[in-house]
Amino acid sequence: MVSGVKKSVLVVEDDPSLVELLRYNLEREGFGVSVENDGESGGLAIIERDFDAVILDWMMPNMPGIDLVRQIRQLDQKRDTPVIMLTARGEEEDRVQGLESGADDYVVKPFSPKELIARLRALLRRSTSGMTSGILKYANIEMDIETHKVRRNGVPIHLSPREFGLLQTLIEKPGLVRSREHLLNIVWGHDVYVEDRTVDVHIRRLRKALKQDGQPDLIRTVRGAGYALDIDRD
Repeated sequence: MVSGVKKSVLVVEDDPSLVELLRYNLEREGFGVSVENDGESGGLAIIERDFDAVILDWMMPNMPGIDLVRQIRQLDQKRDTPVIMLTARGEEEDRVQGLESGADDYVVKPFSPKELIARLRALLRRSTSGMTSGILKYANIEMDIETHKVRRNGVPIHLSPREFGLLQTLIEKPGLVRSREHLLNIVWGHDVYVEDRTVDVHIRRLRKALKQDGQPDLIRTVRGAGYALDIDRD
């Protein structure tokens, strides 16, 4: 059970049976649940209210879930909201597209409600509690762990919770190569199975977010080993 103040979750799903399954299991675990049945109403709800997380379907009336995720990531006050995408599309290219649209996690139907809630909890832990406190700096990047704000050369950089977690893990030990397995365990958690490719997709999104004209790519890929934050390379 979730203790303390209830975490609020918005479910955007047009399948009534799946809505009831999600509502029952989430409320049983102590979450507050709001439901919208299409992408447009889901988008309005996100603009008008605050949620700790969003669970949405890819295929919905009026606005596909993948477009709704992109819309969330463009909202200044809501862009950091954790998002889990549900879909029957299980091919690798579909998972990559879903993650690159801005989703923090991607769950293929049919799924176990227990696994979904484990993924949700892991995502909320990462988005609400830092492993350290204060300011982390490397080169021209500055991270405020408590406020989850990132700047490069003084320019605000907007990151999703997963991207923030990856950057934090890399910036804590600049130059140290972090394996995909290590990044998965730190950012996603030990209790959730996630494919290695998921790390690659989020690293690609992180690189894109940090990119500035005339500035070097600070994330180094070490083939067969992982990733490091490293400004000095050949």
